[in-house]
This record gives sequence, C-alpha cells and structure tokens, in this order.
Amino acid sequence: MNITKPPRALTRSQSREVDRRAIEQYAIPGIILMENAAIAAERVALDMLGDGPGQQALILCGGGNNGGDGLAIARHLHNHRIEFTLALTVDSSRYTGDALINWRIVQAMNIPVQAATPKLVHSFQWALVVDAIFGTGLTAAPHDPFPALADALNNSGRPVLAIDVPSGMDCDVGSPLGACIVATRTITFVAPKIGFANPVAARYLGEVVVGDIGCPIELIDAV
Repeated sequence: MNITKPPRALTRSQSREVDRRAIEQYAIPGIILMENAAIAAERVALDMLGDGPGQQALILCGGGNNGGDGLAIARHLHNHRIEFTLALTVDSSRYTGDALINWRIVQAMNIPVQAATPKLVHSFQWALVVDAIFGTGLTAAPHDPFPALADALNNSGRPVLAIDVPSGMDCDVGSPLGACIVATRTITFVAPKIGFANPVAARYLGEVVVGDIGCPIELIDAV
C-alpha cells in the first residue's frame, strides 16, 4: 500500500507557487482557496472560543489576502451567531482581488467595521483575538502603527489565533522582522512553513495546526 506523506514544509515562494498552479493549472478559483482557508480557520476559532456564554472575539484584518481570510472568517462566525468586533488596520480601499470580494460580502451583510487600535484591544476582555493582519508575504519590518497594536495585543493576555503565520514573522526564517504578534495557536495552510523549524519561532507560533484548503495533493508533492 502506498502512503502519501505530507510535505515537511514550504518556503514563501513554494507557497505562492502552490496557489498559482492551483489556480492556473487545476482551474481552482482563488476565492475558493480563500473560502476553504476561512472555513478551516473558523473551526479552530470555534474550538478556542468554546461553549461559554458571552464569548466575544476581536478580528483584526490587514489589507492583503491574509486580511481577506479574516473578512471571510468574520462572515462564518457571524453565521454561527458568534459575537465579534471586526477591525481593519488599513483603509478598505486597499482591498483588491479575492479580499475585495469578501469585503463586499461583509458590507452586504451589514457587519459593522471599525479601525484597529491599541485602545480597542484593551477595551474588552476578548475571549479570542484573530490575527489576520500580515501573512507569508511580509518581507520587511511592519510600519507604524502596527508595533503599538502588536504590543497592546501581546500584553493583553488574550488568546490569539494567527492566520497562516503570526503577523510580523518572516515565514522563511522563523523570526520576527520587527514587532511580531505572539499567538496561542497558528493555523497555517497547505503545510507548515520552513521557518517554523527555527526554535525562535515556537514562542510566536504557539500550537501549530495545518489547514487543508483543497489544493490537489499531486500539486503539493510536485512543488
């Protein structure tokens, strides 16, 4: 019997190649990959929230596809009647492509949105904070006001679910590029990222969960 082993890890460029070939070679629309990522992340978020009464989440979204994942997660939590606050670190005009599609859906659903600030982080005893600010594409230290936001979150004592990679981490190196969010759990997609093997990364990653987004196993093996 042949047993297919999952890939040990992917680099930033390999992760991008998986997405590109899934879209171009296998005709899987990018929005489906984003939707699958959001569904996988929502399951982890629901597990972290538990069944306690009055559980409220804070969802922090950046401007790229990682932020698009966060917007999609918000939609699904809304449909599960989970109370949450959706906050953006960028102006919504920055959204393009699949993230823009999810932004338009969020608007159509009349989900309230506000700006992400350190004050907001400290304004409530959030049962969970979803970090969907920066993903694997980050290659330079994040600019202000992210450091203050990360500091507020890291000192809040709140459980954090990082989407794909803790915001501020270089996924190829496994260390912060500057300010970096410390996660309780990280759901990473398709496979762990190569930098996760760096011992420094463990402090920021927390427990790592790999989420399946529907990429063909043959493609992952090839990449």
